[in-house]
Amino acid sequence: MSGRCLLCDQVLNERLTWTTLLFPQEKSVLCERCEEKFQWIQGDICEVCGREMEGVEERYREGERCLDCVKWEEDVGWKGLLQQNRSLYVYNDWMKEVMALYKFRGDHQLANVFRRKWQKAYRMYYKTYEIIVPIPLSNERLYERGFNQSVVLAEMLQKPVHDLLARHHHEKQSKKTKKERLETEQVFFLKEDSDLHGKRVLLIDDIYTTGTTLRHAAKVLKGAGAKVVSSLTLARG
Repeated sequence: MSGRCLLCDQVLNERLTWTTLLFPQEKSVLCERCEEKFQWIQGDICEVCGREMEGVEERYREGERCLDCVKWEEDVGWKGLLQQNRSLYVYNDWMKEVMALYKFRGDHQLANVFRRKWQKAYRMYYKTYEIIVPIPLSNERLYERGFNQSVVLAEMLQKPVHDLLARHHHEKQSKKTKKERLETEQVFFLKEDSDLHGKRVLLIDDIYTTGTTLRHAAKVLKGAGAKVVSSLTLARG
C-alpha cells in the first residue's frame, strides 16, 4: 500500500530501485517534489563549521575556513572549544518552513523526514565519539514546546544519549540579532558532576547559526574534562 508524503500529504509513487527492493525500510517518506526543495550541503565546505563555501568571496575565507571561524579561533576565550560542526542542509526558505513545523508546531514525527541521511552523516563523521549530548531547552521552553527537538534527533542515532547539560531560561535565540547572539552570557551548566576526561563528545542541535550556542555548551563540557567536542546539526544558517 502506498504511503503519503510526510510534508505535503501527497500519495507516494513507489520508485523501485535495488535499494528499496533489498531494504524495504529504506523507502522514502517524501515525494520527489518536497525532497528536491532541500539543499543538501556538499562539495567545498568550511573545515570547522561545515558551511558551504561555494560562492563565498575570497575576502570572507582564509584557506579552508570561513572568516567567522577564523575569528572564533583568534579569540583566546573560544579557541579550540568546538572541534568542528557538520550539517546536512542549507537553512533556506524551505528548510525554515519545515523546521517551523517541526519545532514550533510540535510535530516531532517530522524528524523521520531526516532519519536516513541523519544517521548516515553520523556514521560518516562521528561514529567513534563516545558521548552524545543533545542541546537542552530551558524548563520554560520545554513546557511551551512539549518536546526537545535535539533529544529526538539524538535518539534517532540509536546510541546512548547523555543528558548532561541544563539551560537557564533566556529570550529565544531566534529573536536576537547576530551581534546579540555572539554576546550572549553562558546559559548552560552541568546537571551533576561529570568526569569526561579523555572523552570525545558530540553535541546535537537542529541549527548552527553563529555557533555561539554550541561553543557555550562545548566550554562547559571541556571544563568537565572532555578531550574533543564537535557537533552535528540538521541545518547550517
